[in-house]
Amino acid sequence: MPEWLQVGLRTIMAVFVLFFMTRLLGKRQVSQLSTFEYITGISIGNLAAYLSLDTDNHWVLGLTALFVWVAFSLTIEWVQLKSKRGRDFFDGKATVLIQNGKILEQNLRKERTSSDELLEMLRRNNVFNIDTVEFAILDTSGELNVLLKKEHQPLTPKDIGLPVQHEAAPMTVIMDGQVLADSLKKVGLNENWLNAKLKQLGTSPENIFLAQVDSNNKLYLDPYDQLTRGVH
Repeated sequence: MPEWLQVGLRTIMAVFVLFFMTRLLGKRQVSQLSTFEYITGISIGNLAAYLSLDTDNHWVLGLTALFVWVAFSLTIEWVQLKSKRGRDFFDGKATVLIQNGKILEQNLRKERTSSDELLEMLRRNNVFNIDTVEFAILDTSGELNVLLKKEHQPLTPKDIGLPVQHEAAPMTVIMDGQVLADSLKKVGLNENWLNAKLKQLGTSPENIFLAQVDSNNKLYLDPYDQLTRGVH
């Protein structure tokens, strides 16, 4: 077999195996990674490259290494699910950087975080004045979560005693020009209702890129031609 064809077949196999392994490891593997998950992701990627390109060695060796890494990672995740100590050991613990409005310099040094980096993370949370912060914690994912002081928190309907109705998630009823009949049924509507709304605009489903209906039966349209944005 020509070497270029062998590399191509190995690469296709590696892609499928890598996809299967990633799905097996779960969604956390492709979102905010812990330290061990980060190491696992890099190692599995390197092994997949080895499996694709190293034609001097048998492909079974690469598959064996991949399965060992995944099995070990799944074992670690099982330990984390069953044991708080296991989670603390592998993922570490969250660190409080601001408490009662006071920056904890010792914890900043512990996390090797400068004051500039702290200010940058606060700005990512739309906080520009440290005086407004009551509490800030650096999670094991590296994300900073901030609680503002009570007087700086936005008012909610509950704070002023305003009753509100239950709000359901918007339902997508047209996608890529295709009507999603099941989605219409879930919100108690039908295609006749939808077609009547579209007729008011002189358009049809095939001209709509995306359409959603909220809990108040408000229809949002995003046509392919971008001429119309919404209808009530």
